[in-house]
Amino acid sequence: MNDFERKLYRIIINMRLYGKNPTLPELKRKTGKSEQEIREATKSLIRKGALSWDKEKKIWII
Repeated sequence: MNDFERKLYRIIINMRLYGKNPTLPELKRKTGKSEQEIREATKSLIRKGALSWDKEKKIWII
């Protein structure tokens, strides 16, 4: 994991611990990165098996 992926992963984990599912605008605000950079990092985390997306519940699975 590179630094940005690690930061994004920690943000998602921390928000999930409090019962929130982070939205793209929230991630953009918290990371200061563009939508494209966030999408690339999340795809990379999914490929690495660190995250997965539950389509029915619409939540991140850690």
